[in-house]
Amino acid sequence: MVNTILTIALALMIAAIIMAAIRFFLGPRTTDRIVAFDVMTISSVSLIAMVAWFAQRSIYLDIAIVYGLLSFLGVIIIARYLEKGL
Repeated sequence: MVNTILTIALALMIAAIIMAAIRFFLGPRTTDRIVAFDVMTISSVSLIAMVAWFAQRSIYLDIAIVYGLLSFLGVIIIARYLEKGL
């Protein structure tokens, strides 16, 4: 039952990444691109966590945490740059 739910969630996360990538490339404003980038990184972190579950490897969760922290810092740096604060 858990594997079925996670498989459905995996498909939804892949769909979210595809839609965010479309918004990233076609977004008319920079803020649209930043939000799409953030959605892609958050979805990627959840994909890494799902891969960790399916592969029975807890080390992938450490990678997901580090990737989440780096994506958070990246979005903050981009936001500060757009605000002309750097």
